[in-house]
This record gives sequence, C-alpha cells and structure tokens, in this order.
Amino acid sequence: MINFFRLVSLLEGLSYILLLFIAVPIKYMQGNPEYVKMLGMPHGLLFVGYIVLAIMLKYELNWNGKTFGIVCLLSILPFGTFFVGRYLKKEVA
Repeated sequence: MINFFRLVSLLEGLSYILLLFIAVPIKYMQGNPEYVKMLGMPHGLLFVGYIVLAIMLKYELNWNGKTFGIVCLLSILPFGTFFVGRYLKKEVA
C-alpha cells in the first residue's frame, strides 16, 4: 500500500502544481476559468485520496503523530508531496 501512496502523492503534487502555476494564472490573467474547472476536480479527488491513504497508513505502519503531521503538512505545500516518498524511506529505515 505504501507504493500506491507514493504514486498518489506524486499525482496529487503534479495536479497541485498544474493548478497553481498554470490554471490559476490563466484564469486571472486571461479571464478563462476553464482550466481551473478542468484541473480542480481531479486535484480534489487526489487530495482526498492522499489524506485517506495517509490515515490508513498511519494505523497500518503505526506512525507517530509527528510523522503523520509532516505527511499531512506536505500535502498542502507546493512541491511538498514530491518529498513524501523520500521522507518515508528515511523515517521507516
């Protein structure tokens, strides 16, 4: 399940970056909200999936509060989810 979580974290991070740095500027600079609508729903679903998987892994792998908190914090920082796999490898080892 950890490998699936790493995949979801990468996809969630990619969708967040596309939303923040491509869709939102197009919306406000060109007045075209279509890209935000197109990327918003997949990003939202990936974010919810990320959090649900993090909760499941918290109990499966007996994460302490610090590890779980950092994994959740990384989900809201731009580029943060790209470091989840590396952080978990270091934390588990």
